[in-house]
Amino acid sequence: MNYEVTIGIPIYNAEKYIRQALESALAQTFESLEFLVLDDCGTDSSMDIVRKYQQKHPRGKDIRIVRQPHNMGIGAARNRMIDEAQGRFIYFMDSDDTIEPNTIELLCSAAHQYHAELVYGSYERIEAFGETGRRIPSSYPALQFLKDDAFANYVYRQYDGIQAMIWNILIDIEVYRKNHLRHQCINYWEDFTFTMDLPTYVTRVVLLPNITYHYYCRYGSLSRFGKREFIQKGEILQTMQAVTQIKKDSERIKDKPYFSNRVLKVMKTCFYVCCTILRNREKIEPGFDNKELRDIMRYPVQWSAVRSFSHLPLFVLGKLPPLMSVCLMYMIGKLKQLV
Repeated sequence: MNYEVTIGIPIYNAEKYIRQALESALAQTFESLEFLVLDDCGTDSSMDIVRKYQQKHPRGKDIRIVRQPHNMGIGAARNRMIDEAQGRFIYFMDSDDTIEPNTIELLCSAAHQYHAELVYGSYERIEAFGETGRRIPSSYPALQFLKDDAFANYVYRQYDGIQAMIWNILIDIEVYRKNHLRHQCINYWEDFTFTMDLPTYVTRVVLLPNITYHYYCRYGSLSRFGKREFIQKGEILQTMQAVTQIKKDSERIKDKPYFSNRVLKVMKTCFYVCCTILRNREKIEPGFDNKELRDIMRYPVQWSAVRSFSHLPLFVLGKLPPLMSVCLMYMIGKLKQLV
């Protein structure tokens, strides 16, 4: 490997934010860094800005641009960067976010100390709505997982135990390559399918409490349905493609001790999607009928494989007649203040 770490930045029409993102990456205290910029064939001046940094910045020689043959989306972008990366580790960041100057130094130090395959930094969500942005930290406890299945048991035991996004994780590139892992080429929740499965492929993982990443949520963000006046049904259907893929992958890990908890976590995700649809039904065009909502809750496993009473209400929602299922969803959602 020519570098210790590759920072991968996919770019598509990010001219408003790319300077800030790129400057935070170039300001890293860690020395052995490749800055791999993926040009996904946007229509603005994003790549002109990157090329100026490449020519004039002191670390410009370490900026490498690779271009897709045409716009292919974020999943294909990440796969291309995995193929192209010259670092021992890869670290993804989005083109409209920023990282701390010591981000890579902290994560890489932990990776070497514990011989870790993954190191997660904590992050801060910045809701950039209106004149002032609300900052919401999301911090992990300081934990190390060094035995088989320990990390997966931790992740699947609690619904929000680990982030669904692929950014801000230092990943040994061999985790991708030896397991032939690829990101799904979909436009919504593409990270979720990967980060949900990732714990099943690794043994040595470190969580750091340090805030190393700043994630900006803005008006119009596809992940912020509640802030929008109109939602296309197709966006939600593509989101469900990601969840469907996770359901299909259940067979591979059915004998693992964490299997039942993983099923519950996926079913909870489906329920929250259904509650989001019910809460925003007037904004979604065209609308969802009751059968479509019920089918979101279906899971391709036998009840005997789930083995937990806590799964029963969610599992039953996928078995009931559509109208009864949706009425029950609505009642449970109201009780939990999700609808």
